[in-house]
Amino acid sequence: MDANKETTAELGFWDQHRFLILIGLAITIALVLVSISMALYSSSGAIQLDLSRPGYKTTSQTTTDESGFIDYPTSGKLDNKAISDFKTLYDAQAAKAKAVDAFGGDPLNPDTLDISAPQTN
Repeated sequence: MDANKETTAELGFWDQHRFLILIGLAITIALVLVSISMALYSSSGAIQLDLSRPGYKTTSQTTTDESGFIDYPTSGKLDNKAISDFKTLYDAQAAKAKAVDAFGGDPLNPDTLDISAPQTN
């Protein structure tokens, strides 16, 4: 037992607390990297394009063109007519999704996704 006490006493401050120092350094590095990324996020202008921000304001470039889209009611009777109406609306939207050739030229083209800016003439 005397040998164990001697080795503990011989260890310096850094040797005794190296795990806590490692945790502290990891947290410090993470905070620095998050600070840098947030600074780049706000300075690059990406913060203005983020649609999930609570303070988002629509601009002239964003549109909510929902022509041709019929919203299905979330409440009501569940009968054969409601099911057939839902299937009709679902099939119409599924046909639009299946019409895009995912392995073709440009599946992320704004015109393909129906998110293009309105044409002004």
